[in-house]
Amino acid sequence: MSRPDMSRPDMSRPLRVVLVGYGPVGARFVEELLPSVRGGTVEVTVVGAEDADAYNRVLIAEYAVGHTDRAALTVTDTPAAIDAGVRMLRGARVTAIDTEAHNVTVVVTGATAGLPGTERVEYDRLVLATGSRANIPTLDGIERTARDRPSLLRAGADAIAHDPSLPAGVTVLRDLADAERVRAIVEAGQRLIVLGAGVLGLELALAAAGQGAQVSVVHHGGYPMPRNLDRGGGTVLSDSLREAGIEVIAHSRAESVLLGSPEAIGDDSASNNSGAQRFEALCCADGKIIAGDLLVLSCGVSPRTELATLAGLPTAGGILVDTELRSWGDDDVFAIGDCAHVAARPDDGAAEGVHGAPSGLIGPGWRQAEWLAGRLAGEAVGGTPLPALAAERPAIVMLKAEGIDVVSAGVVDPEPWDREPQNSELAASGDAAHPAARRQVSQWADPEHGRYVKMVTRGGVLEGMVSVGMPRTGAELMLLFERGSELPADRSILLRHDGPDEVSTTVTGELSADETVCWCNAVTVGHIHDAIDDGNTTVACVGSATRAGTGCGGCKGRIAELIDRFSASGDPVAIGV
Repeated sequence: MSRPDMSRPDMSRPLRVVLVGYGPVGARFVEELLPSVRGGTVEVTVVGAEDADAYNRVLIAEYAVGHTDRAALTVTDTPAAIDAGVRMLRGARVTAIDTEAHNVTVVVTGATAGLPGTERVEYDRLVLATGSRANIPTLDGIERTARDRPSLLRAGADAIAHDPSLPAGVTVLRDLADAERVRAIVEAGQRLIVLGAGVLGLELALAAAGQGAQVSVVHHGGYPMPRNLDRGGGTVLSDSLREAGIEVIAHSRAESVLLGSPEAIGDDSASNNSGAQRFEALCCADGKIIAGDLLVLSCGVSPRTELATLAGLPTAGGILVDTELRSWGDDDVFAIGDCAHVAARPDDGAAEGVHGAPSGLIGPGWRQAEWLAGRLAGEAVGGTPLPALAAERPAIVMLKAEGIDVVSAGVVDPEPWDREPQNSELAASGDAAHPAARRQVSQWADPEHGRYVKMVTRGGVLEGMVSVGMPRTGAELMLLFERGSELPADRSILLRHDGPDEVSTTVTGELSADETVCWCNAVTVGHIHDAIDDGNTTVACVGSATRAGTGCGGCKGRIAELIDRFSASGDPVAIGV
């Protein structure tokens, strides 16, 4: 159910939009609103905590190990936005929202925002793109900050956009300063300990090991990427990590950090804490003491919701917004990206319970930014409201690492010998006995060579999949999953993509123009074909023309294959319809 659109407060002046947060999602929102800003129908004020231009945090691990430079992280043209009339307050933070008076309190501290001070900025529509922060696990020796409402009320403005100070030699990996700490260790070939075995932690570990650093990955589960892989895929991946030179320490629950003075270890360099003590080792519950030069906490992220909480706006897994991205508590406040928890409001007749928490992926955030910019641009000129934002498809997760190919999507836990309980309604109709009504699992493993595939289907259509060490099979399964296409009756046919007799690439045969190549930016084969036809013959040029490959970067290999194919064909209509 779509809620009625709110009327403009004053159609005689521009719609005043305040954006809190200038990460990649906030930057995309601003970029999409620039035509309205230039046309004088919308005024935009941006408040960003960092002095730096907006950059792609998804690629921060590549920057930390020297695989890319700072310019390659940039996701927007900030000078162009300023020239268009956007007011940029970087190095600033919002400390309070007054929903009754429709204003925010901004504290200016950074050089690019102007002179230090405090001001109130009025808005007609407030957009929160505050993103997420790295989780700090419970470890003796490391400060954790309580963020429940009573604790936030006691701390007040000091709790907003401030993260706890970590001991020297301990870091997360969320911003440029964190990346510089990692880079120093990698360049020196020192010992790096990654606590956590999720996608981002493993990408950092593999990249750092490839640059000559000594790397240990510590996690308390039995296998890495437990949220995305099943036991078979996780076990094969764990073996592949060890073959890549990474020490994998599983079944180890970290309890504390051992700290010593910088003088004791001959290191008095600046770090993220001005205190005297520096990290020496990670201590686990089973007695392991793992020494290292830098501890990277890679234990997931949590939405930055404290500003909304203090303003009395409802939160759960993030700032609660409906399918039009409006706060449950105030129709003039919106949230997008990692801080937004999209769910139907209870008064819309939704079932009890909250679903749709932030995915942590950049693609859904960008689509939210584009949709909301279009909605507000239309509202500014009295246009027809846009349809509600479409629900996201189940996420496809890729591990981006040289020599190790991992992709998963959907439901991955079922095993081949599981027997699914019959649905009572289907059973009454007789359909439950039909093979199409039952979940089927196909599985293939070659642990010796680091290869594993699982396909979970219903009625021949993928509900989930895992592919490790099978790049062409994984690419084919991703396309089948995205399109909802039926798999061949003989599943083993798909394995031949990576067989010794297969010499072609994943883009063999006739291609459909509407096949998605870049999930982050919804770029299709047709878009890339047109860009190549216009003379863009490198991955970077295609990215500039279409945005493909500028999100997580997992599609760059397939873009390169398409460039090779279309450039070699010389045929401007080399794709099917």
